[in-house]
Amino acid sequence: MTLGNEINVVTGAFSYTGQYIARRLLASGKEVRTLTGHPQRAHPLSGQVRAFPLAFDNPPLLREALKGARVLYNTYWIRFPYGQQSYERAVENTRRLFTAAREAGVERIVHVSISNPSLSSPFPYFRGKALLEQDLRQSGLSYAIVRPTVIFGREDILINNIAWLLRHFPLFALFGNGDYQLQPVYVEDMADLTVRVGQQSEDVIVDAAGPDIFSYREMVALIARILGRRVWLVPAPPTLVLALGQFLSLFVGDVLITRDEIDGLMANLLVSHEAPTGQTHLADWLQAHAAEIGRRYASELARHYR
Repeated sequence: MTLGNEINVVTGAFSYTGQYIARRLLASGKEVRTLTGHPQRAHPLSGQVRAFPLAFDNPPLLREALKGARVLYNTYWIRFPYGQQSYERAVENTRRLFTAAREAGVERIVHVSISNPSLSSPFPYFRGKALLEQDLRQSGLSYAIVRPTVIFGREDILINNIAWLLRHFPLFALFGNGDYQLQPVYVEDMADLTVRVGQQSEDVIVDAAGPDIFSYREMVALIARILGRRVWLVPAPPTLVLALGQFLSLFVGDVLITRDEIDGLMANLLVSHEAPTGQTHLADWLQAHAAEIGRRYASELARHYR
């Protein structure tokens, strides 16, 4: 197999982070396939990337899609339980994907995890990611594990929807005093890192984190300033903010925030303890996209479940 026709598979190449990974692989001359929950969905990459269903309940179909591939880039996960989807099911689905990759002869798996995963975490999101990291390390396959903090970019949900709230309301409720930290990483920087470690051969675990660390209050204030919005940032009990989020969710037809997301943020889990791998400053990106960020609400349910 020559470098020019090397096959790489990306889960979710028609979704958020996956499309940036796929674009880089295509630009380097690789053949790209995707495993997706929406194989018929129109996307700018549809004509360049062959789509297969993410058929966790059909291992032979998974193996067929992965056959001949050298690297699997896995971005599959769920943000929160919804309908029949749960973290436990997401863990089991990913294990089936890893098994199918091994049986199909995939040489290397690049797995997108999360910053600060832990088997003892009280948060199922972080605990589930830790379980899968453990499984991958014990799989016998060559691997790279990328641990992003919180990702921002054009298709981002979190920062876009903070901006949407700042555009529509004169008050913004903080969870507690807002002094907990986060370290946003630009999706392009994260994709660069992910593809780079995918083309290496040694096993590696690396954080994907940007150059700036903000308190949550500082980040919200930065977004408001760049948008030219004078908004009162109000400290409030997390339970009250969750209730407000649930109330707003009824109007936007989405899940705005969950208790686990609030608690994980307040536990300072979205900060790296390594040197930053990203180069792009959030303030610079916001300044360049101030006219568009937050103009429309970004729905998690519309993106993944409808």
